[in-house]
Amino acid sequence: MNLHGWMILTALGVGLVIDLVAQGLNLRSLRQGIPEEFAKDIDGKQYLRHQTYIRAQTHLHMVQAVFDLAILAGFWFGHGFSWLDATVRTLQWSPLASGLFYIGTLLLASRFLSLPFTIYATFVLEARFGFNRTSIGTFILDSVKGLFLMLVLGGPLLAGILLLFERFGPGAWLAGWGVMAGFALLMQIIVPIWLMPLFNRFSPLPEGELKETLLTYTRSVGFPVADIVVMDGSRRSTKANAFFTGFGRFRRIVLFDTLIQGYTSSELKAILAHEVGHWRQRHLHESLLLGILNLGMMLYLLSLCLTVPDLYKAFHVTVPSVHAGLIFFALLMTPVELLLTPLLKWRSRQHEYAADRFAARTCGDGESLVDALKKLAKDHLSHMTPHPFYVFMNHSHPPLAERVGRIRMAMEEMIRADRHISGGDRDA
Repeated sequence: MNLHGWMILTALGVGLVIDLVAQGLNLRSLRQGIPEEFAKDIDGKQYLRHQTYIRAQTHLHMVQAVFDLAILAGFWFGHGFSWLDATVRTLQWSPLASGLFYIGTLLLASRFLSLPFTIYATFVLEARFGFNRTSIGTFILDSVKGLFLMLVLGGPLLAGILLLFERFGPGAWLAGWGVMAGFALLMQIIVPIWLMPLFNRFSPLPEGELKETLLTYTRSVGFPVADIVVMDGSRRSTKANAFFTGFGRFRRIVLFDTLIQGYTSSELKAILAHEVGHWRQRHLHESLLLGILNLGMMLYLLSLCLTVPDLYKAFHVTVPSVHAGLIFFALLMTPVELLLTPLLKWRSRQHEYAADRFAARTCGDGESLVDALKKLAKDHLSHMTPHPFYVFMNHSHPPLAERVGRIRMAMEEMIRADRHISGGDRDA
């Protein structure tokens, strides 16, 4: 072990400890009981079900986190990285083929080791609480499709990055950034048109009062959409959701069929307004831009690390290579991600507040959004009183009670502003 090895090991250990502490504090916060805001919506028996579900989820996450680090440490200190690298070299393939095989083997092994946890979460934990509707056949088919897409889409992208760094050395980071940025932008078009239909069925929202309500709203805020479609989310889960996909003429509103079944037109309009708020305030554009900038920073740092022999020695690899450097760099960046993630989560929570304000203002009906959020929390068995540290580290959305408070504050501000304007008109 050298300095680089100790840095990585320490960062991984500290990251695990922080995660476990946050999870533990979040469990302890369950003792607070039902918040006053939701006392009329959830009784004691229902809240107990929330608590049980959250405990089960948290315990599974904690076990998997410890398991993942133990497997990584065992493979590392058992010289697994160097053994695999030496094995690949004996095949005497080209650097590109060797790199794809090396990284592909590690990714497939990681996916295989996480499979038992995914199966347990889907067919035991989610099924225990009545959420799971995924059949074994659908699960297997989804897994096969996921692997296929990883090969078809991820393989060429990885090959391009490996080839650039093999041919042009560390200076290839800028070209690699351009390739990955272009890929990220292309995926914004490919995913809704070709990839999502591989996993779900999409059908037009039937003509009627709901469709007219939603289209009237989008026209009122100057937000044209190509179509409103219904996704068969109930094939896999009882949980509900809604989102936008695509850009320009490809833009569509997607509603889960489970959402339509359990929510009123005014609540669905409020949920839609929240999503429109993200688009109108360019939150998704900002997130995409931040992601692309993060890619550029990571590729630049990678270019600096690829030529550092001690990084390879930390993993007992004697011959430096681009493919091994990519894997080791990803582990070295653990402390950077540990610092960046809470900042990105904080920014995401600010976006949620802003989208809520937009929805309340444009609908003129904050209570419908509040009712919808409460229903979603109740239907999803969400944590009503998450610990602030857990929220800081993990939540992309603010706690429900805080969102409800902010929405009602926004409505009060609107009422005061309207009264002020009305008073000014009378004075005039």
